[in-house]
Amino acid sequence: MANTEKTLSDIRIVFMGTPEFAVASLDKLVQNNCNIVGVITAPDKPAGRGMELQQSAVKKYAADKGLHILQPEKLKNPEFLEQLKSLQADVQIVVAFRMLPEIVWNMPPMGTINVHGSLLPQYRGAAPINWAIINGEKETGVTTFKLQQEIDTGNILLSQKIEIGKDETAGELHDKMKEVGAELLLKTLTELVAGNLTEQPQIHQSDGLRLADVSQPNMTESDEARQVPLNHAPKIFTETCKIDWNKTVNEVYNLIRGLSPYPSAFCFLDNKKLKIYTAKKEITQPIIKAGQFDTDKKTYLKFACINGYIFITELQLEGKKKMLVEDFLRGYRF
Repeated sequence: MANTEKTLSDIRIVFMGTPEFAVASLDKLVQNNCNIVGVITAPDKPAGRGMELQQSAVKKYAADKGLHILQPEKLKNPEFLEQLKSLQADVQIVVAFRMLPEIVWNMPPMGTINVHGSLLPQYRGAAPINWAIINGEKETGVTTFKLQQEIDTGNILLSQKIEIGKDETAGELHDKMKEVGAELLLKTLTELVAGNLTEQPQIHQSDGLRLADVSQPNMTESDEARQVPLNHAPKIFTETCKIDWNKTVNEVYNLIRGLSPYPSAFCFLDNKKLKIYTAKKEITQPIIKAGQFDTDKKTYLKFACINGYIFITELQLEGKKKMLVEDFLRGYRF
């Protein structure tokens, strides 16, 4: 419930986030003079060849702005819980952070708001940006919602649609979405404090949702009864990234887009792992078997799918640096 005695500038906010995606939302709050009383982020971790301790993107930003930072190893640690409670937050904001125990998300009187990179209830899970592109979606979006017990299932506050370009990569969509998400978060907080938001429960059907549950113009009665699949966005594993050339050109192309630049789709060339960052596609009847490649050793390297070719444009061979295909072909001996 909104605290109508307070304005956006004086409600006490605790922000929780770790990667670059979350920085845009934190910056939006700071730039609009929000009262950030604490920032919770991941502990510093060793990384790189020297295994030096690396700070999260959120910590770097928060430190630069002089914000109070907490980096708990465990969110149920009694000392951390006392520190969090002492901040007396009216509301907590979560953007690209880990799962919270109930004792944490249920602490502030206005609840805990999460910014999620999909149009919930579609694409609940850890990798909504990747899976929307992998599955060939033409649009996705951002949703703000109240955290509840099960992951990404709380009551929806606001949502904003985002078109996905036909050649757009996960990295490009990520950069666009973090800005849209930051704007939506600010709008959500503003409306919540003003008492103008009505929480909308999510659909929880395991076998999908009716088309009527999704905003669609010009629907008929038969449309309303039709089920559409409820897609999920689980964590990306190595096996997800391995290209199956026995699929269609569009399926392989979408996989490459959906995993670029990280963790990247891959195949093997001369028994070495070949990461593919960008590519072009050609739908035609291939003259070589799916999975085989063809090259003029100067300008193109293409792999056959069941209904055409994927022309690689940017790649990285195991043990080498990332490069354009022309540069790769100049130095590679097949």
